[in-house]
Amino acid sequence: MFASTRFLSRSAAIFATAAALLAPLAASAQNVAIVNGKPVPKARVDALMAQATSQGQPATPELESQVRDEVVLREMFVQEAERKGLPASANYKTQMELARQSILIRELFTDYQKKHPITDAEIKAEYDKFKAQAGGSEYRASHILVENEDEAKALIVQIKGGASFEELAKKHSKDPGSGEKGGDLDWAGEGSYVPEFSQAMVKLKKGEMTAAPVKSQFGWHVIKVVDLREAQFPPLEEVKPQIQQRLAQTQMAKYRDDIRARTKTDYKFSN
Repeated sequence: MFASTRFLSRSAAIFATAAALLAPLAASAQNVAIVNGKPVPKARVDALMAQATSQGQPATPELESQVRDEVVLREMFVQEAERKGLPASANYKTQMELARQSILIRELFTDYQKKHPITDAEIKAEYDKFKAQAGGSEYRASHILVENEDEAKALIVQIKGGASFEELAKKHSKDPGSGEKGGDLDWAGEGSYVPEFSQAMVKLKKGEMTAAPVKSQFGWHVIKVVDLREAQFPPLEEVKPQIQQRLAQTQMAKYRDDIRARTKTDYKFSN
């Protein structure tokens, strides 16, 4: 009985000694390094890695090695700055306050976004609104742009006489973008053009050309409607990210305005 008790006591002592020896090893596993006797926690590496990967960098062994180097170097430089008493300087305190404000504001808005996510229903409603506004017709128009009215009139006479609209556009149009393509402006809604151009274009049927030159700020146009179709609109999945971003920006702007409206201050903003 006595021998058994003595054995248990010795075993407990051995386990206690082993635990005491292993404790520093367990703690050191949570550290990247020891700099002048001060541990550098691995949590700093994890935080910087998370920041880097959130910005699109792949989590490679090379990146982690660079981050570890950076973390240890930062500790060295911070210790040197502290040794020189820089944390007591007025500039340091000012910069720290600005950094504190920036971090808190970022956390405020991030927290709001997490708690108020943009829903699929909101995205669909916004999509339907845009789609309704984009209703109407799209025009496949061509034009020849020249400097003066007489030149435009002469071109209309040639086209009515059988000359090729496309060839005359390539030869005479001063619009380099469409001129080299025979005057082709591709598909677009009437709102894509200056008012004078649009007003003349929408009066034309498919295959028709303006009977008289149309003047705009760019010069004189001879306009032809090559084709017409109902306005096209991209599918929801294609534009969903843009709509979500737009709604989130609008929501955040309203949140900022709400805070500003309910806060009492004697300050007068410039806008």
